[in-house]
Amino acid sequence: MKNSLGTNVILTLFGESHGKAIGAVLDGLTPGIKVDEEKIKNLLNKRRPNEKIDTSRIEEDKFEILSGVYNGYTTGTPICIVIPNKENNSNDYEAWRGKARSGHADYTGYLKYHGFEDYRGGGHFSGRLTAAIVAAGSIALAALENKNIYVASHIKECGRIIDSDFKGSIDEIENLKDHLTLDNLDELINQEVLKIREQGDSIGGIIQTMIYNLPSGVGEPVFDSLESLISHALFSIGGIKGIEFGDGFKMASRLGSEVIDEFHYNNGKVVSETNHNGGINGGISNGLPIIFNTAIKPTSSIFKEINTIDFIKEENATLKLTGRHDPAIVRRVGLVITSLVAVVLCDILEGRFGTDYFR
Repeated sequence: MKNSLGTNVILTLFGESHGKAIGAVLDGLTPGIKVDEEKIKNLLNKRRPNEKIDTSRIEEDKFEILSGVYNGYTTGTPICIVIPNKENNSNDYEAWRGKARSGHADYTGYLKYHGFEDYRGGGHFSGRLTAAIVAAGSIALAALENKNIYVASHIKECGRIIDSDFKGSIDEIENLKDHLTLDNLDELINQEVLKIREQGDSIGGIIQTMIYNLPSGVGEPVFDSLESLISHALFSIGGIKGIEFGDGFKMASRLGSEVIDEFHYNNGKVVSETNHNGGINGGISNGLPIIFNTAIKPTSSIFKEINTIDFIKEENATLKLTGRHDPAIVRRVGLVITSLVAVVLCDILEGRFGTDYFR
């Protein structure tokens, strides 16, 4: 399994859901970036589940920075962050060993690692590792903010609840520091998810993300386009099944005249009244806000009996889950997307402008 991402700024994840700890190593980031441990703590708290609605496994996420930070600033050497696991209960997983949970990596992980994988809680495939992404991403977000570049995500859709689209303003990002939606629909989404949870089922949704004030001219044509690097990273997050930039799939049913972004100069700056292409042309940023949607599938763990296989005994089986599972990861994955995008942007920007870009 490839556990590292990036060329100039490299993120490596380690640990398993029910192991002693999870963590991240962030290597190559510019020295001299202020590291606010309180901000890391606050972002980890935002990722943590709401006991009433989400999984009942609630970790403290008390992290420790082992290296790469001295006197509150990055040193330029690898930053290692460790987050202990305290609330891991493996009994359910031992009872299910060999039975494939539909949509999870139980069977495919068994095929790849020949039965030697740590299967408890999904092991290294678990969403538990997204806490490490958020911890590392908080430092990347601080680096971007040093250059007045901002990233934020909101829940665009969840069930019958539909939020507004990003318009492209910094005020929208400020509003999302305290909310999951632009239109303050958080409680309606909570009610929707709770209803689904009471039915023993799960629900998906769409996360919309905006990158604000990214310099124009960033990205490469063909294989390292801005879209491809972002997509490559985000498809490593469990539950993500689709990404569209700008109007995405809607463009397929429209005319060319309906999806052209007409540029003009305004006080020396190139602007457009529309942003159908999501701020990217030819794989390169054009100076408009970069906006994309990410499709999140319903959580695979549901409390209904399903038909499956026992891949150890090589026979058909049934499975009804118990334990602690999220009915809708769409509530918690937005911050993970924001954090991982921040790491990708740091990697791209250092490649474009040099390793001291964020000083």
